[in-house]
Amino acid sequence: MIKKLALPVIIIALCYSFWLSKDIQVIAAGLAIFLYGMISLEKGFNTFTGGLIEKILNVATDRPWKSFSFGVLATTLMQSSSLVSVLTISFLSSGLLGLRQGIGIIIGANLGTTTGAWLIAGLGLKVNISTYAMPMLVFGLLFLLQTSNYRKGTGYILLGIGFIFLGIHYIKEGFEAFREGIELTQYAVGGAKGLIIFTLVGVIATVIMQSSHATLLLIITALSSAQVNYENALAIAIGANIGTTITAILGAMGANVQGKRLALAHVIFNLLTGIVTLLLIKQVMYCTDLFANWLTISSDDYTLRLALFHTLFNLLGVLLLLPFVTVFAKQLVKWLPEKASVAVDLTSKSALPVVRAYYLNPASVRYADSAISALRKESLGLFNSTFEVICYAIQITSTDIKSSQSLAKIIKRSPVRLQQWTVDHVYKHFLKGIYSDIIRFVGDSRRYMTTEQGNQAIALMLANRHLIDAVKDVKHLSKNLIIYGQSANKAVREEYDMLRLRVAEVLRLINQNFELEASRMFLSQSEMIKLEIEKQDIAYNGVLEELIRNEAIDPFIASSLLNDNSYVYDICRHLVEGAVVAMSQGAEELIILKQEIELDRSELQEILKGSSL
Repeated sequence: MIKKLALPVIIIALCYSFWLSKDIQVIAAGLAIFLYGMISLEKGFNTFTGGLIEKILNVATDRPWKSFSFGVLATTLMQSSSLVSVLTISFLSSGLLGLRQGIGIIIGANLGTTTGAWLIAGLGLKVNISTYAMPMLVFGLLFLLQTSNYRKGTGYILLGIGFIFLGIHYIKEGFEAFREGIELTQYAVGGAKGLIIFTLVGVIATVIMQSSHATLLLIITALSSAQVNYENALAIAIGANIGTTITAILGAMGANVQGKRLALAHVIFNLLTGIVTLLLIKQVMYCTDLFANWLTISSDDYTLRLALFHTLFNLLGVLLLLPFVTVFAKQLVKWLPEKASVAVDLTSKSALPVVRAYYLNPASVRYADSAISALRKESLGLFNSTFEVICYAIQITSTDIKSSQSLAKIIKRSPVRLQQWTVDHVYKHFLKGIYSDIIRFVGDSRRYMTTEQGNQAIALMLANRHLIDAVKDVKHLSKNLIIYGQSANKAVREEYDMLRLRVAEVLRLINQNFELEASRMFLSQSEMIKLEIEKQDIAYNGVLEELIRNEAIDPFIASSLLNDNSYVYDICRHLVEGAVVAMSQGAEELIILKQEIELDRSELQEILKGSSL
């Protein structure tokens, strides 16, 4: 309801303010251009991810000081602590980062965002930067029209910088003209009351624009035009730092518990920094004046002094929290404990839960590295759930499959019984929601991926389809298994036990390779396994003929056995296909190797035909 009302209220307020003053139109237009420049800059940097960020993260965040440095550098380059925060939450949710690393990056991002204040105060207001904006816009558009993704990325970056410069220029012009008609300093409030009021103004402005840079731009420009006094400007800067956490909070809404922990860390860090600065405002202002004199910043250059203040109070927050990152991370885990993942527990008498994807954070969609990592983990989770569902369908526990006991003996002592839940019911509760989330996630994320990354995403999605197809086949098998597995005819029961055994053997083989992490070995064996599956399928026709000839079973039951044998063949094939990619965890070389050595059914039959001659 609030979201629906917010847009019309903002539009009405803007229209009224435009009617009051044309200068406000110039300021608002400058702000719009500035924010559009930020969006373009973000698009440009996203183009250059393509595996690079993941590689950097592996080496640049293994120590707290490295994580901190990465946060400072990334925010300095991208000029958006909000973007870095959402990116970090995305990486943390998908498992690319640990919580301590994420906290280090967030702390560094807060210090990195101070470079924006220095650029605006030191360059944007001292130089006519609109002259630099023009060539950047021209060359940016030229690069944007190229077919190469990297050239387009360069174009977005140039356009972003050009629009940011142009936005600063128009805001500066608007405030200069605005000063001639209205003096906003008449609304200045001093003392503790002023600190609280203007801190809230900074929070609200940043929440609305979702950019602390935009708030700082407005306040620094207003300060240079004497439209706000120095003390009130400092309070707004503190509020902007607190308000910028809204983007992280929004980004964590669809994240798992790891992402929520990092968003909470971001809020606590910025809130703590803001409160401590407000409590020690006189001391921080004294230090600002001290360093300003040392840096030879003139006493009336309030814009540069505001940039220095912004840096010092963020540095104060860094000094307060960075040494305690490990302790802080442990405390966050206590406050937001990991919820036990919903396992396929079919022993409960209560209603089954509907399970959805755990790692597919919507914020990850736009960041290819994070999206691929999330898909890998979700695919592995889907495989584990599929494993449990198929064990349930053939009425053998996963514990038995993972044991070293003889499968034939296990099946002999585990007769087929009527089960509480149908396989279709179990599938709809434990697998269908996850699979639909994966399909939607791949569709949404592929437009942000390179061709190679898109191929990885498709390979993972196809592997998941194999797993779902295996479950759909076992649904059909389970119906006859319950009917004929309890038959008074011993020969019929034994044949269905043999079908169960064939599926169980494939499950055990896959599990053994999972435990050994022998993905390459399993990949090399997979075609031989499929060959054996094909061999058993062909040989079963002879088994049925002999049973019919000996009148052990009637032809009607034999036709059911023939169909169910076909289901077993498909189940085993789909399991092997899905396991190969799930075990590779998305490793590109394994997917490529799989495509190179894979044999289709006609090729397998040709091999078997040749071996029988």
